Parts: sequence; structure tokens; C-alpha cells
Amino acid sequence: MTERLIRRALISVSDKSGLIYFARALAGYGVEIISTGGTAKALRDAGIAVTDVSTATGFPEIMDGRVKTLHPKIHGGLLALRDKPDHAEAMRAHGIEGIDLLVCNLYPFESVAAASSSFAETLENIDIGGPAMIRAAAKNHEWVTVVVDAEDYTTLLSELAATGGKTHAETRRKLAQTAYARTAAYDSAVSNWLTGELTKSGVAERKSPSAGAILRFERETPWRRHGRTASGQGAVVQQHRRHRCGVRIGGGVRFEAAGLRHHQARQSVRRGDLIEARRRLQRGARLRSR
Repeated sequence: MTERLIRRALISVSDKSGLIYFARALAGYGVEIISTGGTAKALRDAGIAVTDVSTATGFPEIMDGRVKTLHPKIHGGLLALRDKPDHAEAMRAHGIEGIDLLVCNLYPFESVAAASSSFAETLENIDIGGPAMIRAAAKNHEWVTVVVDAEDYTTLLSELAATGGKTHAETRRKLAQTAYARTAAYDSAVSNWLTGELTKSGVAERKSPSAGAILRFERETPWRRHGRTASGQGAVVQQHRRHRCGVRIGGGVRFEAAGLRHHQARQSVRRGDLIEARRRLQRGARLRSR
């Protein structure tokens, strides 16, 4: 992997913190911006040129906005390996343009669920298109930069300034890891909410299809400072169905995850490291018996 120039960006965010500052800086590098709904309106109101996703795809947003980015011209633009002749030919044949940067944060499911909203309102705040795009962009991080946290805007812009509008391979990989952590957290929150709803209705809790929910504690980097052990080594926290814990990832994002009954290490980890890992989880969270 190498440096990649950002020519075209798709921005679709629920949390618009720092949006105008970031998008205006991208426009200063000549980046074409495509966007959706409220994000596109916010950009236009700020005088930033933007193309609607419906214009880019040639297909309108339908079903109350449930279907807008789930389109081959979006996912093809995110997933194409541009150095593969058959991928390049498919792009040419179907009028698909590459998307070099995806900036996307998700419908505020966690806060809606925490507010004890109605079942229908909470269900409607389960984001579908956002996670699909995030996962696609993160998978193809050899070519695509993905940003899911407004806290990363400034760092990314600093890199663009230093490289003339390009991103480094290591940066794209770090951001991809952050992206997958976010979608995993989001899915966990949805699953736990549905478990709670089933419990309320007297339906027996369904067991997880996997042996345990795994949380990785990575070495500290300038991009992510949460969930590390004291020595920076990796550790695993396995699932305990009797407890849940909330974990914060960047920008105040909260999610429900597995408890802390059992610890294992992918590398040799001292007891003190595990205590530190547990402390960091509890600092942004509240354990409760179910």
C-alpha cells in the first residue's frame, strides 16, 4: 500500500460536529464532495459545493430515506480495486466513479435507546446504509480512507497538508480498524437492546451464536487512546452473560458490550495490565447485574 490522493469524498453524518470546517478544508484541496439529506443541506447552507447522492447514482432516495446509499455506484466506488483490469472495466462499463474518502457516523441509536424511546422509534434509528458503507470502505482501505469519528478530522487534515492531499497507508489502516470497532460496537448495542426487549416480553434470552464477544486492546497510537493495557500489549475480554459494560470510543460514543468474567492474553500480559484494562473499561462505563 502507498499514499493515495483524495479526489472524491462521500460525507454522510448524523453528528455534524466539525463538519463545515472539515468539508471546507477538503474543498480547498479540490475534493469533489457528494452527500446525503441533512448533511448536504448543511454543506450548501455553508456555501460548500456538494452533489447529492441521488444525482451521483441517478436514483432517488426512497422509503423515507431507508434506501439512498445502497447502490452499486456507491458501493462499487468504495470497493473497487482500481489497479485490477476487470474492476476498472466494470467501473467504466457501469459509470462508477471511485470514492477516495468516506466520512460517516451513524444514526444515534445508542442515545435513542437509552432515552427509553418507543420500540418503533428505536428500531427506525438502526442505521443500515451507514454501517454498510463503513465496512466497505474499511475493507478497501488500500484505496479508501474512512473516518467515523470527528475527533480524527484535525489529524487527517494535518496529514493532507503535509502530503498535498494524500493519505498514508498506515493512516488508512488505523482508521479502518477504528471503523470496524465502531460497527462492531453498534451491532452489539442493537443486539443488547433487542435482548432487553425480548426479556421485557417474557421471551427467553437467546444465546450468542459465538463463544464470546471479544474486545481487543491495541497498542496506543495518536489515533486511538482508549482500551489499552498499561504495557500497550493486546488482551482479550470474553463474554459474561451476567454483566454488561459500556465503553466509550472517541467522540462520546457509548455502546454495550460483554462483561469481565474471564481474561485471556494474545501475548503474555501481567496481572497489572489486566487490572489497568478493567479500570479503563469501568471509567467510561457502569457494570450492572442483569
